[in-house]
Amino acid sequence: MARKRRKLSKEMEAEIKAAEKKVEFVSAMIRDIREEDVQNEYAEAFAQVHAACSHLAALYVTEGVTEESEGTLALYKGLLTRFEEEYEL
Repeated sequence: MARKRRKLSKEMEAEIKAAEKKVEFVSAMIRDIREEDVQNEYAEAFAQVHAACSHLAALYVTEGVTEESEGTLALYKGLLTRFEEEYEL
């Protein structure tokens, strides 16, 4: 049976690239925190955002634009917003 082609989107690709850069930037800022306890707290809180971004990127590569990838993008944005509201960098 032939494989179904992935549906791709330039807009989603741009959002994924921006998300990856944001995660990289915030992770670097967290690593720059001098107090180990605070650094660990921020890293633990940011882990969900990082995981959502990684899952989104992998999902897009394998399946393209799907309801799941769009939902994961929305989840990432929500988690990032909540992190930014609760933690000051």
